[in-house]
Amino acid sequence: MESTDGQSIVGSEVGAWLRESDVALRWQVERDLLGEPWEGTRGRVGVEGFGARLLALQGVDGQWAGGAYFPADFRGGDGQPWTATTWALRELREWGLDPGVLRERRTGELLAANCRWEYDDLPYWGGEVDCCINAMTVASGVWLGVDVSGIVEWFLEHRMADGGWNCEWVAGSTRSSYHSTVNSLDGLLAYDIATGGTEATRAARRSGEEYLLERGLFRRLATGEPVAPWVDRFAYPFRWSYDVLRAADYFRQAADHDGTPPDPRMADAIDLIRAARQPDGTWLQAGRHPGRVWLEVDVPAGEPSKWLTLFGTRVLHWWDSAQQA
Repeated sequence: MESTDGQSIVGSEVGAWLRESDVALRWQVERDLLGEPWEGTRGRVGVEGFGARLLALQGVDGQWAGGAYFPADFRGGDGQPWTATTWALRELREWGLDPGVLRERRTGELLAANCRWEYDDLPYWGGEVDCCINAMTVASGVWLGVDVSGIVEWFLEHRMADGGWNCEWVAGSTRSSYHSTVNSLDGLLAYDIATGGTEATRAARRSGEEYLLERGLFRRLATGEPVAPWVDRFAYPFRWSYDVLRAADYFRQAADHDGTPPDPRMADAIDLIRAARQPDGTWLQAGRHPGRVWLEVDVPAGEPSKWLTLFGTRVLHWWDSAQQA
């Protein structure tokens, strides 16, 4: 892989550094950055490294930490805990675990029987009222072969007039949120990829994408100023939060699925991503989200992050390749 500014990953120190990673990250480096065989590496996600460690923590009831979004013993305090079922499923899915592993464990059925949302004790696969939570549930559901069409319909009904979504709709908000919109798009894209989608889901996704694109992925529509300091604060794991790197990687995946080129309105956001790259070709961790975790999967703040370097390099290659075409 080589970008338009001449930085090559294949055969470079950065490429070698990225290859020496947990298999959850390494297979993506092999596939997306190095152009090497990757299927064998991905197949090891469930038996070694981060994936195997997280799988071992699943309870006999199908849950992690005894809860849906929060662990069963959570009573408030500093930091959102990231150990409950929804977060564990998201990590395993994004790390590339073969869903057959969890299907053999009857995870979908066990969660249907045993897992309830902390909000109103609602059934797990029916979703709740939070856009970000429902989006993760849709993505994990289609991954595990569960029918989550009811939650998908919920997204169609709860789209804002300006095109996106906002978890604060329950408090009366009528304007979309960057955070809620990118999470909602992630869920809808996962549904469209897995099922082919419907005319309605594709239209909803286009609407949410347009909400971000007409703002250049980071600006206020009225003033053109950055919406907040967090737009170029890159931190892995992304959790629920928005930044232009996460958004650009969504658009990369959507373009791959839809067979479309990058939208030129992303250019300034791409410049922010490029500006954050260090002279050695890496991206630095801005800071991990506070809260209880099962295991740390990336470096502390200020250190070169292999995960962010994967995302940043992959996005710039996608963008630069399209400009050369």
